[in-house]
Amino acid sequence: MPGTHLLPPNLLKLFAPRPPLPYSRPVDRDIDRVRNKNVAGVGQILARLKEETTDNLFNAANADTMEEGEEPVFTHAEETKRAIRREQRKARKGDEFKVAKENYKPADDPEAVGDPYKTLFISRLHKSATETDLRREFEGYGTIERVRIVRDKKGRSRGYAFIVYERERDMKGATVFSLPDDH
Repeated sequence: MPGTHLLPPNLLKLFAPRPPLPYSRPVDRDIDRVRNKNVAGVGQILARLKEETTDNLFNAANADTMEEGEEPVFTHAEETKRAIRREQRKARKGDEFKVAKENYKPADDPEAVGDPYKTLFISRLHKSATETDLRREFEGYGTIERVRIVRDKKGRSRGYAFIVYERERDMKGATVFSLPDDH
């Protein structure tokens, strides 16, 4: 503990560690009858797994049917092709994101309207929540000018919404409601 070195010796004794406990034999086991546990490394298991995977390669080539839940085994060339395609998809998504980021201007978005000081952000919405549900829930704090649930291109809810109040104090009253108990 910090600052204990400043205490007098009679109080320092209270912070001294106790002596180690003496060893006593277990009562429930006879030490003479304890057997060795045959514990080995994983080398045998790895060798067996390697044999099974090579057997599976030959079996997969011969059998067209696969059991439920079984994954196909690919050759090194197939795995390499799959990895290249995966990297190409990842690069394409990154390029699409960069283009979308460069082209998106919030000032030009017709849906992004309202005074930010009167706007309440709601997160962790259920997928089935609607604008009328939010309006009904939050209208008790003041007159709502606009409710917008953000949706993706397919029209599914993204899980967050914006509520624009007519007055700033109404929005502040709603924020006290929506904060967790520990704040």
